[in-house]
Amino acid sequence: MWKFIVSHFPGWDVVFQAIMLLVLPVVFYFLSNWVKSRLSNRSYAKSKEASTAGAVSNSDDEEFAGEQPVTGNYDHDLSVLKQQAVNHCDIHIREFTIGRANRAAVLYVDGLYDKNLMDTQVLESLMNKGGGGTSTSQEIPITKENLVNQILPVSQVSDTGQLDQVVEDILTGVVALLVEGLEEILMISGSAGNSRGIEEPVSEGLLRGPRAGFTETLSDNTALLRRHGKNESLQMIKFKVGERAQKNLIVAYMRDIANSELVDEVIRRIEAIDMDYLPESGYVEQLIEDNSLSPFQQVQSTERPDRVIGALMEGRVAILLDGTPFVLIVPVTFSMLLQSPEDYYERWIPASLLRLLRFFTAFLAVFTPAIYISFISFNQGLIPTELVVTIIESRLSVPFPSIIEALIMEVSIEILREAGIRLPKPIGPAMGIVGGLIIGDAAVNAGIISPFLVIVVAVTAISSFAIPSYSTGITLRMLRFLAMFFAAFLGLFGTVMFFILVCSHLAKLKSFGVAYISPLSPFRWNDWKDFIFRMPFKLMNRRPILMKTRDSTRRNK
Repeated sequence: MWKFIVSHFPGWDVVFQAIMLLVLPVVFYFLSNWVKSRLSNRSYAKSKEASTAGAVSNSDDEEFAGEQPVTGNYDHDLSVLKQQAVNHCDIHIREFTIGRANRAAVLYVDGLYDKNLMDTQVLESLMNKGGGGTSTSQEIPITKENLVNQILPVSQVSDTGQLDQVVEDILTGVVALLVEGLEEILMISGSAGNSRGIEEPVSEGLLRGPRAGFTETLSDNTALLRRHGKNESLQMIKFKVGERAQKNLIVAYMRDIANSELVDEVIRRIEAIDMDYLPESGYVEQLIEDNSLSPFQQVQSTERPDRVIGALMEGRVAILLDGTPFVLIVPVTFSMLLQSPEDYYERWIPASLLRLLRFFTAFLAVFTPAIYISFISFNQGLIPTELVVTIIESRLSVPFPSIIEALIMEVSIEILREAGIRLPKPIGPAMGIVGGLIIGDAAVNAGIISPFLVIVVAVTAISSFAIPSYSTGITLRMLRFLAMFFAAFLGLFGTVMFFILVCSHLAKLKSFGVAYISPLSPFRWNDWKDFIFRMPFKLMNRRPILMKTRDSTRRNK
């Protein structure tokens, strides 16, 4: 009896692999929680120190600086403004006379305000119409109301009673008008018209769909949203972000669709941003995401207005930052990153097949080299004998183990890809041709790699190109190397273990309170109509349940 039991005990290598399969996920789970708690405690301590120091510095600033109201004394106010602008050589001050007696001055930054608009709409109007008529009956009394309503033919005019705010606003492209006798300074908006034209998005090409893409100008991007989604419930809230160099940021959502708790959470995270300068929306993305330790992006970026409008109609929230064509969409699920706007422009059968193909290519992009290493190094019995013989014959001249062989090829591909992106366009294709020759026949003939591995790496690289999101492609490429190491140490057990770890992490990950792999977990059958397959529009009558929208009906029939 005991001999029978002992004879059926597995070998030590199998026991070790089983123990590792059970222990490693537990160790990884507790280790991740420990790292997260340490980081959160450290960030809390830093924020507490910063708030204490900020309170002290603010009290000091208020004590020494104070507020400087506009006094109405032209010479005094102009002297204060000149003193504040002494360190800004690009601020121009143009003094002139309105009509016959009223002295005035405009302050502006050359290049931020349209010069023609300044000459024709501001200076010419003030000099000619502001009491400059030939007869006394044509003179218009210089008051704030008359300047705004009768003299200045510009659309956006506001006023301020604080001298401290004037220079700060001028540096954002506003013209300040100081008039003798007025206790307010008029602020005239109108940026220079040197923005880039609306072009087709470079990072999200489509065969069928709108060709318009966002630009670096915030007003153009909001206008694109208004043009694509003419709806009075499209709400836009403006914020200023950046402590030392401020930029405008807009949070857009559909007022009668989006969940109010989601909107409040987005606004809370935007208001909590503490950064000197935000050059691109990638800064915002990293500052507001839920888990900064995760390799997966929890905020989707896009250049396409049609994709943003589609997301808003599902109850999501868009974040637009001045100076970048990439607009952020929150919350996001993993399936959204593998979807293309073209899925909705084509008929549902080919669109569903293409979407299914993208899920398959995402799997190939991560696990193809790992499966190759597993089969070559540990689990040769799982592949047909003829194929094993062919692979072994092709690897007879290769001196490296499979993991080193695969690393050489994958790292070379990554170097070529990075070099092709950074090089100027005329040189990029030449680099690709040279790299293809080196990695292909030359490396095989030199005995560095086997021909079969060239096929594996080519399939992996082409699969990664099929991912619509570039950021998601980077994440999958990084995970590919981890999968290769797991396969090199534990074979197919390691590959399966890595797959379980990735799935466990995805199941725990959330984006603004929404499960990252929803509707797979938690399971919501109604949302599966727009998950792996895209069902006909006649069956998609409801918005995604996971968004908890105010209006859940997409179609009445």
